[in-house]
Amino acid sequence: MSDRKVAIGCSSGFWGDSAQAAAQLVHSGKIDYLVSDYLAEITMSLLARARGKNPALGYPPDFVETLAPLLPAIAARGIRLVSNAGGVNPRACRQALLEAATAAGVGLRIAVVEGDDLMPRIDEIKTLAPVEMFTGAPFPGHLQSCNAYLGARAIATALDADADVVLTGRCVDSAVTLGILMHEFGWRDTDYDLLAAGSLAGHVIECGPQCTGGLFTDWAEVPGWEDMGYPIVECSADGAFTVTKPAGTGGLVTPATVAEQIVYEIGDPAAYILPDVVCDFTDVKLVQDGSDRVHVSGARGRTPTPTYKVSATYADGWRVIATMMVAGRDAAAKARRMGQAIIERTRRLNLAAGRADYRETSVEVIGAEDTYGETGRFAASAREVVLKIGLRHDDKTALEAFGREMTQAGVAMAQGTTGLFGGRPSPSPVVRLFSFLLDKRRVPVQVELDGTATAVTVAAGQPLERCEPAAGPDEPAPADAVEVPLIALAWGRSGDKGNDANIGVIARRPEFLPVLRRELTTERVGAFFGHYVTGAVRRWELPGFHALNFLLTGALGGGGIASLRYDPQGKSYAQMLMDLPVRVPAAWLTAQGPLARYAAGDKSTSVKKNGA
Repeated sequence: MSDRKVAIGCSSGFWGDSAQAAAQLVHSGKIDYLVSDYLAEITMSLLARARGKNPALGYPPDFVETLAPLLPAIAARGIRLVSNAGGVNPRACRQALLEAATAAGVGLRIAVVEGDDLMPRIDEIKTLAPVEMFTGAPFPGHLQSCNAYLGARAIATALDADADVVLTGRCVDSAVTLGILMHEFGWRDTDYDLLAAGSLAGHVIECGPQCTGGLFTDWAEVPGWEDMGYPIVECSADGAFTVTKPAGTGGLVTPATVAEQIVYEIGDPAAYILPDVVCDFTDVKLVQDGSDRVHVSGARGRTPTPTYKVSATYADGWRVIATMMVAGRDAAAKARRMGQAIIERTRRLNLAAGRADYRETSVEVIGAEDTYGETGRFAASAREVVLKIGLRHDDKTALEAFGREMTQAGVAMAQGTTGLFGGRPSPSPVVRLFSFLLDKRRVPVQVELDGTATAVTVAAGQPLERCEPAAGPDEPAPADAVEVPLIALAWGRSGDKGNDANIGVIARRPEFLPVLRRELTTERVGAFFGHYVTGAVRRWELPGFHALNFLLTGALGGGGIASLRYDPQGKSYAQMLMDLPVRVPAAWLTAQGPLARYAAGDKSTSVKKNGA
């Protein structure tokens, strides 16, 4: 294969990411392509609402605003752009970008990928009666948005037609990178290992600096937060790639920072299902290849499935979130009593007015470690906390009544209350996610460029055959065991898969993996999050870089904006798990042992002798 490399930078991991990232990557002079990701499930609903009010909207305006001043430099350097910033209105996004290009004196050929928006065909889909793929719930009566997660083939088709810019609606986040590599290297739809490798490259950079030191467990080792470097992947025709960032920027690129991003929100690492390929990341290898450079190889792939995942959103009542600070002795106890009293008072008032009871209530005392459940340590000693009350109701008026009455807490309840954050809380609509599978043959995809529409042929696929990989050998607990916190042995990263939480745990050294396997059983991890988990806990291994991946079913209180929790996406779960005590040989804490710093009295952790 050719030694030619294709360099791809990612400037946005979500709608609202840094407006400076695109300029950093463009002016680095190190990229051939610039990709960006703007869409999440709730974003689609917001964009659909915006398009309903104005047919010229329905895409993230940040995309055009960020690129407009960079267009001359982009043109001069020959950089091509691929983004899902089309939202629910790719043609309107194209028009806005064309106007910006004209103003900058730059000519652009902009292709749009269409077919993901299924709202015009919703009556046809209803007749199929699809059920929610995780819960089995029936199809909702009225939707706000309905979009299929398209793959990379259409993007490759647009680039093959010499588009300078490719705008998509909903596609899987990694497809913007994979489509480029399919075009550049001529990868076929049946080159499954290559497609998996390209998908992994896209997955690593799709969240921006999350792979260049952002959110890293060892945060104190990461320099330059004020100017974080955004990621670049230098990709080869054989599927291997190197992760790096622009020179002189902040951040850190190591096997650990890249590994944390690989395990982020992937579920089963041997069957990470994407429209173009089913990926197997279990044997991926990560090697430091110079300062802030990590070489990645070893992804494998197999035949894709015959269905697209479709994400629909629908209105499901109203919610309100209110927060206030409570200070002084017994702050946590005061806050909890206040929260329950306000709920009971407003419940009584609503029932007296003929309104129904709350559908759901939530009281969390932030600062008293409520998110840790029974493993929390400091509830009794906390002297300043934040009381959070979350409520859900079908009637907006009931939550407005709560907002008026909550202010009474400042004079009628506990001393030390300092007032509501952000003033009197206002109700907001609850948008709930409904995910289902739809046969790819029912989703025609096309690329439109210069007024010509080209139908895209998508590989049919076949049903997935899951195979449970054999776990590694059990490691017996040493007779002279001592306990250290999990963070002594591992890095971790967590996120959401709908209403499920995903936690990846990576061993700091290969010899630590058997200990993690023994200590981090599904039963023990489930018990640690027992105050949240409502379903099963699953565990998989990634021996290629000595990691475990967990899926905690039903752990997010509904997930996303449907949840009343402070952490509805499980972003803090891995860091909480890092406090779990694990047993290691006492010799590991000697002066020559791999955990010597804990024997020396590491201030951030504690060591216990064999359960004492």
